[in-house]
Amino acid sequence: QVQLVESGGGLVQTGGSLRLSCAASGSIFSINAMGWYRQIPGKQRELVARIISGGTSNYADSVKGRFTISRDNAKNTVYLQMNSLKPEDTAVYYCAADLWSGSRFPYQRGDYWGQGTQVTVSS
Repeated sequence: QVQLVESGGGLVQTGGSLRLSCAASGSIFSINAMGWYRQIPGKQRELVARIISGGTSNYADSVKGRFTISRDNAKNTVYLQMNSLKPEDTAVYYCAADLWSGSRFPYQRGDYWGQGTQVTVSS
């Protein structure tokens, strides 16, 4: 069983900062990629940032230059540093992981999601 647990959401004023964390636990063999998505009620979930095992990352155009994704491979944890926050960043943020799980070969590859954490930016 694999779990992703997010933390760090909250309420912040425009221009402020927040740091989200997501720790993956369970029977994990290796992690291919971890990322952050967000969703506003009534809209589709969208990619915010993603980082692969080699360290390469990509960002949504709307957050480039303001958000930074990083990863601690030893802790199976991904972070999202969000600076210069805007009201339009308000959403539920979800952590996601593409990983191999299992205690022995053959391992299973799957996509896993956290429960989501609310980020609210007030104007």
